[in-house]
Amino acid sequence: MRIGKVEKYIKDKIETEGAILLSLIDPADQSPEEGAKMARDAYEAGTDIILIGGSIGAQGEYLDKSVKMIRENIDIPIVLFPGNIGTLTPYADAVYFMSMLNSRDVYWATTAQIVAAPVVREMKIEPIPTTYLVVEPGGAVGWVGDARLLPRSKPYIAAAAALAGQYLGSRLIVTDSGSGAPEPAPTSFVKAVASACDVPYFYGGGVRKPEQAREIIKAGADGIQIGTAFEAERNKMKEKVKRFVKAIKEEGKKKV
Repeated sequence: MRIGKVEKYIKDKIETEGAILLSLIDPADQSPEEGAKMARDAYEAGTDIILIGGSIGAQGEYLDKSVKMIRENIDIPIVLFPGNIGTLTPYADAVYFMSMLNSRDVYWATTAQIVAAPVVREMKIEPIPTTYLVVEPGGAVGWVGDARLLPRSKPYIAAAAALAGQYLGSRLIVTDSGSGAPEPAPTSFVKAVASACDVPYFYGGGVRKPEQAREIIKAGADGIQIGTAFEAERNKMKEKVKRFVKAIKEEGKKKV
């Protein structure tokens, strides 16, 4: 499969800037109008990608309306972070076509992908082959996805899982501690996963302070996905995103 425009954008950004910030918006948590404003604030503050998704999220016409309104307010890629096969919309640019490799349920590893593949092709959304790994404590996604949570204290297990995902053909690795995690995984965990992979690696979950983001990039991650930290005080979202962008880009440039 050829590399699409969004995947090339991601690779180019990492090569030139060292790291990227992905701002996650869950349409189920606010109105389409509020979501569009959040996306615009994040875009104007320097975020690189808007992620759309959630474990139990909006779908159908509501999702379509939300993404269309976001598209009218930004000029960066919109990537779906799907919670299930119903959380797809043709108004996005790309989708994490992902397998939850550490799920106990075959549905999340392969069946959902089989069912969704024709829909993704019909909608003409760019698929980005992604291995998705859920880390302790896991949050809602860990419960919904019936994940065998990767232990934070055993980084070598996460590294082996990420490498397996790469060997199976994934071109992106995402580890996620779950929405609302109280703190990010240890930097030793991030370093182990980053060292094992030759493809872009994004970390999500528990990152609430710019300095935490800086340390995760320093440990080797190529990108950080942030949602909860930006949703907490939406009226200050632009200022928050700016601080995270500054920390991530400063640390990222050291790797270029």
